[in-house]
Amino acid sequence: MNDEDLCKRIKFLQNGIGAVPSPFDCFLAMRGLKTLHLRMQEHEKNAFAVARWLEKQEKVEKVIYPGLTSHPQHEIAKKQQTGFGGMITIYLKGGIDQSRQFLENLRLFAMAESLGGVDSLAEHPAIMTHASVPAEERAKLGISDNLCRLSVGLESIEDIINDLQTALNHVKL
Repeated sequence: MNDEDLCKRIKFLQNGIGAVPSPFDCFLAMRGLKTLHLRMQEHEKNAFAVARWLEKQEKVEKVIYPGLTSHPQHEIAKKQQTGFGGMITIYLKGGIDQSRQFLENLRLFAMAESLGGVDSLAEHPAIMTHASVPAEERAKLGISDNLCRLSVGLESIEDIINDLQTALNHVKL
């Protein structure tokens, strides 16, 4: 069929929503969905353990994780969610230098801007995702130089905490 109008409409949609996945990509997505609930349970279990551990660390100023009772919306999250996920936000004591010391000494956690895979990942918004945003605007958004985001993966919880401990040990206040 050679319909130029239909071709333009399809190209418009493809440009707006992205390419059509291949049959193999669809197969992989469907296969991954079968174990998603198990992976999310492990993410949450590990993240909850890490968040509780981080709250006790002297070089950590603040931990933001909806599973913690210290989170201002903890009760709302309990009502609206069946779990709390694998993402943790931390504010280290100090500033950009301490954040760099922490992040540069992580070994298990990879630095990445796209968080949420099965591996543990770390991100520093002020120097990564929001680096082009002026400092005044970042401050209005609550993105300070001591803010780090962690996507806690499926690795052994002992390995995860050991990696975080090693990195915190390198932070000089």
